[in-house]
Amino acid sequence: MDDVPAFTPVNLITGFLGSGKTTLLQRLLDDPALADTAVLINEFGEVGLDHHLLDRIDDTMVLLPSGCLCCTIRGELSTAIRDLHGRRERGEVPSFRRLAVESTGLADPFPILSTVQADPVLRHHFRWGNVVTTIDAVNGGSQLDRRVESVKQAAIADRLVLTKSDLVTAAEAEALVLRLRAINPSAPLVRAAEEPIDADALLAHDLFATATRVEASRRWFVEEPVQPAHGAGVHAFALALDEAVDWTRFGLWLTMLLNRHGEKVLRVKGMLDVEGSATPVAIHGVQHLVHPPVHMAAWPDDERRSRLVFIVDGLERAAIEDSLRAFLRSE
Repeated sequence: MDDVPAFTPVNLITGFLGSGKTTLLQRLLDDPALADTAVLINEFGEVGLDHHLLDRIDDTMVLLPSGCLCCTIRGELSTAIRDLHGRRERGEVPSFRRLAVESTGLADPFPILSTVQADPVLRHHFRWGNVVTTIDAVNGGSQLDRRVESVKQAAIADRLVLTKSDLVTAAEAEALVLRLRAINPSAPLVRAAEEPIDADALLAHDLFATATRVEASRRWFVEEPVQPAHGAGVHAFALALDEAVDWTRFGLWLTMLLNRHGEKVLRVKGMLDVEGSATPVAIHGVQHLVHPPVHMAAWPDDERRSRLVFIVDGLERAAIEDSLRAFLRSE
């Protein structure tokens, strides 16, 4: 644990009010897999930690028996992360290799994700990790209908955790799962009431880790997104390109797309067959924010062509595909 990564991943645990974030966090904090993790929460009391078993560092930090460092957020998130980083550098807290942040139930996830890139100190020491979103099987459907924050939380998730499925019928749970698949087809979905929660799988294997874990990337494109009715709002679609991509042209096109429609491009993720590269280049963006590209170790399967998944709000697939193909063909 002394070998701190050059860029510590920041994982976000989000979900609408009452969706089970705190219950999920309680389960995760008991897992020894989080021994190298610091967790930022709003209040210790909400999580219900057993204070008799804790090593209290100060009034904002406790060390759990699992080895996880648990901290409360006081003030701005960027300030809390910078404080944690400084104390780790000075050896005042146990070393940690990743950070998990629990958001409030009404939070739009985008400003939280933008914190790392917007802060000049943080972006040199931290990077995005996974976004884990909890969805309440009882109320999730109505929340998706009424609250745009709930839709965004589902759309940008790297992992979806369905909670309270034991309180609804199998048909009701499956209907919600199908709806989530239409919004976000590539995120693995865990049913918290029916299967064990693997903290390491939820938080550790993010896009950067996938660069050397080819198996994990296969699920990105195994499911064809459910096609929405004409005029539908948030939906996903996939594009495939048979010709190798000119990286400079693609980068310019993506930059222009996000500059103009960033608020409506909730997420884009894909693997590109880039001219001159023997292995794929992975890209990942959320609205106006884009990860640095990742050169993967190998192709995940025999289909060696560029594949992209978009999750958009009100944009037409044809318009995006036509503009991309025209831009790549232009001289």
